[in-house]
Amino acid sequence: MQSVSNKVVSRIYGHGRGWAFTKKDLADCGGSMAVEKALARLRSRGTIRLLLRGVYDYPRFSRLFKAPATPEADQIAQAIARKFGWSICPSGATALNLLGLSTQVPAKYVYHSDGPTKKFNWSGGEIAFTKRSTKETSSLSHRTALVVQALKSLGQEHVDSEVLTRLAKNLTAKEKSAAVREARYVTGWVYDAIRKAVAREAPNG
Repeated sequence: MQSVSNKVVSRIYGHGRGWAFTKKDLADCGGSMAVEKALARLRSRGTIRLLLRGVYDYPRFSRLFKAPATPEADQIAQAIARKFGWSICPSGATALNLLGLSTQVPAKYVYHSDGPTKKFNWSGGEIAFTKRSTKETSSLSHRTALVVQALKSLGQEHVDSEVLTRLAKNLTAKEKSAAVREARYVTGWVYDAIRKAVAREAPNG
């Protein structure tokens, strides 16, 4: 029978480097105390790191800096949301940055949430959850919801040929297919923009 420690390691390694998580993601691996001990051992070895209270990650490695890479804010936000059972969706500048439509790194990453309004501070800034209906995006996959919010943040008048090309470049074939299938009931012009982006040839194929 596989030990709790081995189950925890297998789960973390299975998600790959860059994954952020909480004990909630490991609840089926064993008892709470056993999971905590396994995490403490992994943390002492430098395999995982504590990002903020109750949130860990299995860090990617930066070849440029020869050190663990900066954690991804979206991974942290998703881990927090799973912990509390919230449905969340990036908004405004956060959506644009995560989708590669803006190179400006937000000092605050903002998400709409069906949970309470809360803020979490980490080394990279602040992650804020604002209580707001996510009805339009709650039935969408995370990536499709991200596309919808990014386009709405830009506004119809700013969604030009360059934006559509960049959007096409930053979505995989699978994500494009999902976006067209899932977003058919969102605001009309947003869905039209998604269809136009999906129909475009990305610069490098």
